[in-house]
Amino acid sequence: MERLFIEGRRNGYTPNQCGTTMTVGELIELLQDYDEDMPVYINNDEGYTYGNITWSSFEVNDDEFDDDEEPDEEE
Repeated sequence: MERLFIEGRRNGYTPNQCGTTMTVGELIELLQDYDEDMPVYINNDEGYTYGNITWSSFEVNDDEFDDDEEPDEEE
């Protein structure tokens, strides 16, 4: 069975440290190229561990991080 893997990345301690990310629209457009019954997993640590995605995997939260805040500079 074919499976779709999304590579998990640990880019920072806040979203502001992660750089550019896909939008929901871009993700929808990308997923349209795959069979709708193909399972999707998160690939962590270069395949050392994996995770599933469920309906409860998604959360919208804009209270924790300030979008106007500049990313931390590397020292």
